[in-house]
Amino acid sequence: MNNRRTRGAKLKQTSAWTLYATCALATGLVWAADAVFHDKPASPRSLPGDNLPPFGMLDDTGRLIPTPPLPPGALHRGLGSPPESTARGPSLDLAVEAARAAVDACSAAGYRTGATVIDSAGEARAMLTADGSDGSHVFVAMRKALTALTFKMPSSRANQLVSKDPSLLPRVTPNLFVAGGAVPLTVGREVIGAIGVSGAGGKVIGQQDEICAAAGWERIKTRLK
Repeated sequence: MNNRRTRGAKLKQTSAWTLYATCALATGLVWAADAVFHDKPASPRSLPGDNLPPFGMLDDTGRLIPTPPLPPGALHRGLGSPPESTARGPSLDLAVEAARAAVDACSAAGYRTGATVIDSAGEARAMLTADGSDGSHVFVAMRKALTALTFKMPSSRANQLVSKDPSLLPRVTPNLFVAGGAVPLTVGREVIGAIGVSGAGGKVIGQQDEICAAAGWERIKTRLK
């Protein structure tokens, strides 16, 4: 009797998931069970890591998308779960230290900024906003950092090259902000991430931002692995 009940419960759960997946297919909301928390970004301008769960939010018609009934083992998270990312980059401690050093450098110069450190996959490791600063700066800083990562050079240099050489334009994706303010993080000759800063004023756009980003890089560069 217990075995029948167990089989019945599993059958109901599987049927519920199949029904939900069928409905999702009909509405275009398709995702793998193992990646249910990693929906595709909504736009080419979306930043790396901006992957929202395809439920718990409003759909295009204004209806709240329900949480799906997940099959057993669908989510590999929690104690003992494998890392979600193995991309090379600065550790959490170093990323926070670099971002804080960059923000502090700009604060000492009289500017309220935001700083973002990314890894080699372009995903954020640390994002800090100075007191009194507009919270949007960390996202602009991330786009600058992506520019430095993509071109493997300071974003100010990338701006100069792209402006003069149209053949480089295909390397510029919609989520980049090609302006001064970011520098790559390197170990030897390998670029393992970047740090970007945004929010500082000045006659040359991004010039002060990049000085502060470089200060963050200088703080941690000898300890990167």
